[in-house]
Amino acid sequence: MSSTFGTLFRVTTFGESHCPGVGAVVDGCPPRLALTAEDIQRQLDRRRPGQSAMTTDRQEGDRVAILSGVENGHTLGTPIALLVPNRDQRPGDYAEMAAVPRPSHADFTYQTKYGIRAASGGGRSSARETIGRVAAGAIAEKILAERFGIQVVAWVSAVGEVVADGVDMAAIDRQTVDGTPVRCPDPAAAPAMTAAIQAARDDQDSLGGMVSCVCRNVPAGLGEPVFDKLEALLAHAMLSIPATKGFEIGSGFAGTRLRGSLHNDPFVQKGDRLGTLSNHSGGIQGGISNGEAIHFRVAFKPPATIGRAQTTADFAGRQVALAAKGRHDPCVVPRAVPIVEAMAALVLLDAVLRQAARCMGRLQP
Repeated sequence: MSSTFGTLFRVTTFGESHCPGVGAVVDGCPPRLALTAEDIQRQLDRRRPGQSAMTTDRQEGDRVAILSGVENGHTLGTPIALLVPNRDQRPGDYAEMAAVPRPSHADFTYQTKYGIRAASGGGRSSARETIGRVAAGAIAEKILAERFGIQVVAWVSAVGEVVADGVDMAAIDRQTVDGTPVRCPDPAAAPAMTAAIQAARDDQDSLGGMVSCVCRNVPAGLGEPVFDKLEALLAHAMLSIPATKGFEIGSGFAGTRLRGSLHNDPFVQKGDRLGTLSNHSGGIQGGISNGEAIHFRVAFKPPATIGRAQTTADFAGRQVALAAKGRHDPCVVPRAVPIVEAMAALVLLDAVLRQAARCMGRLQP
């Protein structure tokens, strides 16, 4: 199983949904970085369950403990082990589903691949695995912000048929994003998104949506063509998040409807650097960052586990009616926001370190 991500800043996540705990090991973090558990906890609090009526009512504090790699509030340059205990498990909720693969869930594919699976809570396919990503991503974000001035902000830009318009990517910040439970900064769209999620929950159903993300102050020159192009690494990172089904950067699929004369980004002088007049490229050209803001979108499907009865088949092929039990989000996108931010930060920090190594550079403490 591939549970490690990154080249120089490497993250290995571990744990299942209903085991004693989940977490991550971070290898490659520079030494002498000021770091406490609270630096990590802020993002975990944004990801944790039970935040509102629109999320699963599983009650987890998701308090992180730093087990190694930090002493007297500073990183040592050695592996950082992070642990978050699971405290509100209810494996009994999944007893009925042990013999029935949930439609569109990973139950069938995990069982087929390994010949065994964690039947309680989805195991490694559960979104609870993302706790390790968010914890590690918080460390990456801290380095990016403090040493390079890079900012990463994500928000909910669509839920079902409701789309947010007019978000200013140059000004959006996390405080504004968190101003509504649905994490949508569009005051017109946010109430409609909330109503749509609550309606799906009342119907024992689920909804998909989209998370948008902007990465500001990214220097030009990041990315490793040809196979580790920056947008390819971002796509890899985003599509590894549970429930994702699509990724587009810059103009994305809509750009295919334009002519090159309209889609091209002409160069202009911006202060002491060369920049682009428009940004249909999404901040990346030829797989390398060009100094403009990187912006992309990630599509999330409706959660597969729903309470509404569905006709399906058990592992023996017998037709059954399955009404899934357990506690599940009717829409994952509000809680996916910090996960998208974390994976973007992991990609960008790894790219920064790889570029610094190429240039024989040295990170300044």
